[in-house]
Amino acid sequence: MQHTLRRCLGMARVPLLRLHPSATVVATTKLEPATIPRRNLASVPQEQNKKEQDARESPNRLPRLMDFPEIVWPSALNSLKNWITIQFIIRPYFDSEFQLKDFIYGAKQALQVVSSRLMGGDLDSLEKLVSPEAIAELRPVIQKLSMTQRRQLEIRESDIYLSFPYQVGIMFDEANDKLQKRFVEITMVFHVMRGLSEMRERGEEIPWNMGTLPEYQDKVFICNYRFIKEFTAGQQSDWTINVANQFRAIDLINETK
Repeated sequence: MQHTLRRCLGMARVPLLRLHPSATVVATTKLEPATIPRRNLASVPQEQNKKEQDARESPNRLPRLMDFPEIVWPSALNSLKNWITIQFIIRPYFDSEFQLKDFIYGAKQALQVVSSRLMGGDLDSLEKLVSPEAIAELRPVIQKLSMTQRRQLEIRESDIYLSFPYQVGIMFDEANDKLQKRFVEITMVFHVMRGLSEMRERGEEIPWNMGTLPEYQDKVFICNYRFIKEFTAGQQSDWTINVANQFRAIDLINETK
């Protein structure tokens, strides 16, 4: 896995994926994306006073990049399903050399490269790294961002302090009677704190609850990136990103108030 990711990064500097929260293994007669349940907003009033809503809006607030439910924390049930899927399906039947730690290492590199190009608005260079459908959805959003908002998109690998696969999924496409296409999807979640690497270099103590401290809230970001790869017999494929979402944790909290 690490070799594949490095090879892809060598071409355009990155290629990668996708996932959802309710089912880890998805097997259907036709290719359909797994569905992640929408965030529960039952506690949010159906109608909010527009002035109050605008007051909470910040010029630094990032709009939703893609129509994908925000994922923040791991699921114990999904984690167990992910382990079973990797150990008893992916490694025996798809890729005997697959190692999750190598995949996560490559996914971090992909996040750094893709986020940098999103910041620069250079979406054309992502054609071999990100699916055409994802690029088409990202383009109009990125074009409307201010420079202040765009700068928030760039993620440095050294600023990632937590990363985990939220869900690992298997998909089958039996539309072709002669050939059953097989795909693996992995949804990754990254927690990022801007300036974390500099703090470590200065020897500063990193508070374990920095996400809840006012002085750090504007610096904490969460990224949801989903990767997909085809494992059909006789087919050569690289990991590709089909979901790229980035948001500030404080914005998500304010949105539900």
